[in-house]
Amino acid sequence: MKIIKPFQCVCIGVLLSLSGCALAPKYKQPTPPVPQAWHTTEADKESQRTAGAPAAAEVKWREFFTDARLQSVIELALANNRDLRMAALNIEKAQALYKIQRAQQYPTVSAAAGGEAYRLPAKMSNDGKADTVGQITVGVGISNWEPDLFGRIRSLKSAALEQYMATEQARRGTQIALVGAVANSYLALAADRENLRLARETLKTQQAYYELILRTRDAGMASDLELRQTQSQVEAARVDIARYAGQVAVDENALNLVVGAPVPANLLPGELGSETALKDVAAGLPSEVLLKRPDILSAEHQLKAAYANIGAARANFFPRISLTAALGLMSGDLTNLFKYGSRTWDFAPQAALPIFDAGARKANLKVAEVDRDLAVAEYEKAIQSAFREVSDSLSLRTRLMEQQDAQQNLVDTLAETYRLSDARYKAGIDSYLSVLVAQRSLYGAQQGLVSLRFARMSNLVTLYKVLGGGA
Repeated sequence: MKIIKPFQCVCIGVLLSLSGCALAPKYKQPTPPVPQAWHTTEADKESQRTAGAPAAAEVKWREFFTDARLQSVIELALANNRDLRMAALNIEKAQALYKIQRAQQYPTVSAAAGGEAYRLPAKMSNDGKADTVGQITVGVGISNWEPDLFGRIRSLKSAALEQYMATEQARRGTQIALVGAVANSYLALAADRENLRLARETLKTQQAYYELILRTRDAGMASDLELRQTQSQVEAARVDIARYAGQVAVDENALNLVVGAPVPANLLPGELGSETALKDVAAGLPSEVLLKRPDILSAEHQLKAAYANIGAARANFFPRISLTAALGLMSGDLTNLFKYGSRTWDFAPQAALPIFDAGARKANLKVAEVDRDLAVAEYEKAIQSAFREVSDSLSLRTRLMEQQDAQQNLVDTLAETYRLSDARYKAGIDSYLSVLVAQRSLYGAQQGLVSLRFARMSNLVTLYKVLGGGA
């Protein structure tokens, strides 16, 4: 009878493992449950056809945000934000877990050396004399290695790989969200600083009117009513200054939080102006844009992992084989350990198949299949949510541009009305009431223009983010 050597058994096991069939179902990408075009009007579609505008995913955030100070603030956030740091650490963890699972495909080879000595009593010896028996062994071997005959370990490795890739996409999504959050916080601070400037200019103008009317009242040329009306405007401007000063402080705290470190004063914004202009991007087609978003790619990797887990659950219905083998030297004393004839080997294959488990394996397979169906639902939900985000942003983009243009015309008209009312009042043609009404209307229109400019810029940032830009 010919004895099969351990290394031959190991080679046979490797060949069987490589030729084994995987039981995971073939992945099929679900059809996106959204229309082929965005929910926009003809005017919106026309506004999207910007000549030469690239797709958002092709525009790096440094190209989209042209303000050098804002770029520096974003870089500071990328280096200090804790959410992004945790996302990066989760990637390292997922990568290590994948390496652990991948290592299960290969045998673990270990070396061992040991010795044993014991005294044999005289009553137990063959010659009636007590004796001391010793044994020294040195060897190399593998222990409980499972040849992957039915793809169980490969399926688990594939699932771990997809989890790792999903974590990487989650980090990209976190970075995109962070860039958008920093930009919106920065723009909010700029808008409130501009409102604060308007309030201070209004207070300065109203204070000058108050002093003028006070002098004319003392000279008997103005009434107490006009004086009180002017004073009410002064106090209203002071209220706005206090309100916007407090809001600016809150905005700075919010910016510091999202950045993860105090933002230097020289990097803080001044006002909403041309220096905060943003690059335009094209919307593209839903099928081209949505499937490239990090959150949707992450959901798809989770779905692929669920498919792989089904393969691992199916493999549990087949026998599981484990191999233990060792090759070494054995001797009763150290001097003879490395001499010819001291070689020894051990080979212990084992196969196991549960006969009765009260339906546990079948239930485990059912769980894996339900997890796959849940992952499909999550994937489709992510696509639908992304479609709505983009459609909403596109619809608002045109409307906000139209509102801003109309508001700018309103401000220009009210500024001319205020100038004429001031001239007529100083010429003694009209009362101060006309000046008061014109000034109030102009101040309110200027505040509305700041709000619309902020809303439009914030919408562009949101559109850039939901279209997959920012990485």
